[in-house]
Amino acid sequence: MKKISVKICIGTTCYVQGQSNMKELSKIIPEKYGDNVELTPSQCLGVCSIKWGDPKPPYAKVDEDIIQEATVEKVIKAIDEKLKL
Repeated sequence: MKKISVKICIGTTCYVQGQSNMKELSKIIPEKYGDNVELTPSQCLGVCSIKWGDPKPPYAKVDEDIIQEATVEKVIKAIDEKLKL
């Protein structure tokens, strides 16, 4: 099984916009997925600079998929879809 990579932006903008709520992923991911998912913080995912119009932090990245207005629920749903759960 391919290991899923999850990166959570911990830059200032994402932190102020709610990233601090994502800390519970560090407990949920190992309990639910074991070694199948690797969670890493990222000082900046560089997403705010993309010309999307209205930026929507906080951001997370599941493999190469960017999640805008990331929440624990959105990240878990994206992982489940990747793992076909």
